[in-house]
Amino acid sequence: MLKLHAPAKINLFLRILAQEKSGFHQLETLFASLDFGDTLTLERASSGVSLDTDGLPMGPPEENLAYRAAKGFLKEGGVGEGVSIHLEKRVPLAAGLGGGSSDAGAILRGLQLLFPGALGEERLLQLAGTLGSDVPFFLSPSPLALAWGRGERLLPLPPLPPAPVLLALPPVEVRTPDAFGILARERGKAEPRRSTRILSLEALSSWEKVGLLAENDFEDLVLREHALLGRIRGALRDSGPVFTLLSGSGAALFGLYGDEKTANRARADLGDRFPDTRFVLTSTLLHPPGPLDEGGG
Repeated sequence: MLKLHAPAKINLFLRILAQEKSGFHQLETLFASLDFGDTLTLERASSGVSLDTDGLPMGPPEENLAYRAAKGFLKEGGVGEGVSIHLEKRVPLAAGLGGGSSDAGAILRGLQLLFPGALGEERLLQLAGTLGSDVPFFLSPSPLALAWGRGERLLPLPPLPPAPVLLALPPVEVRTPDAFGILARERGKAEPRRSTRILSLEALSSWEKVGLLAENDFEDLVLREHALLGRIRGALRDSGPVFTLLSGSGAALFGLYGDEKTANRARADLGDRFPDTRFVLTSTLLHPPGPLDEGGG
């Protein structure tokens, strides 16, 4: 039996570039993993994949990325056994926190441990890329990484010291295809945005310097569509963070703080002002997650 942490992620910046003929957009982003996340328990089985969940509501198991990751691994690795999965779901869907992608990444990491040698690192990364653009990040050797292309091309970076992060999880869902649709309508036939910034390690050497780069091409558009998110964003900005931003295509927002006292005060104040929004105080990670527990099986 193997227990794994599947961390949520935030985008410290996100720039959407030209659209490919395939319909996918090129992008540039800086990912950071969080202590907040889901928990998965894996156990070898005689055959097939079974998935049961508790916590936040989920769709059919067959549509779950964790289930699809397990099926893909067993097939690609030629594994003659199966796996049973229990998922404790804490990261909401359609929030821009990569919850489903992180679950898939944790499954791939876990199955590598349960079935050593079934898939090499290169084939594992290829499989991750077929599951979703964010999934390869959750196999990264660092919890901080630059990504480009569709998000699957990665440059792991030296992690920064853990910093408090206050997540705002409003009762709003923003589907990624809808966010891209809003972006396409806004840009119309204008010249697509191009990559113009060459980043150095020095530019990413502190949270204050990262904050100077913090931007999200979805933010103004999504906040315009959802007034509640705009009000929360303003309140976060006024609560003393190093910086605050929409994560991914939303609807989650976050503030990154210089100290826990300020972050705790912000959580209390914003919780009173927005009682229908869930606020989670967590932190960035210094190391990628490893197994939480490992037993026989």
